[in-house]
Amino acid sequence: MALAIARGTRRLLRNLRFSTLMELPLASGRRADIVALASDGTILIVEIKSSLADFRADQKWPDYRAHCDRLYFAISDNLAPAIMPEDAGLIVADSFGAAVLREAPEHRLPGATRRAMLMRFAHAAAHRLHGLTDPEILGFGPL
Repeated sequence: MALAIARGTRRLLRNLRFSTLMELPLASGRRADIVALASDGTILIVEIKSSLADFRADQKWPDYRAHCDRLYFAISDNLAPAIMPEDAGLIVADSFGAAVLREAPEHRLPGATRRAMLMRFAHAAAHRLHGLTDPEILGFGPL
């Protein structure tokens, strides 16, 4: 279910002109489900919730705000939108696409944090791309 939500959400973000990475490690030690980067440097984080139990078990999501300009949740249509926090954006997705039900409030990152996130995004993308042509390099571990 989470992969279907991720696929639809990433399709939506691509149509909105964002580049995306999944499972991006953050400086805080957390790992964001989806990080999206716009051409103007805007950074979104999307936290995927595939069930009510998944949402209730996760209390770390407020920490993601320190790493993005806007924070969203992405859910399937099987999960009631009313249970999702009002202070985050909301996306409903399936494996074919997604729709934004609620825009996320904006909280612009400080310049140094934005630069650190851009570098993290770029390094992860380059490392993963390198792994496509040289899979053994992935065994060397993260940068």
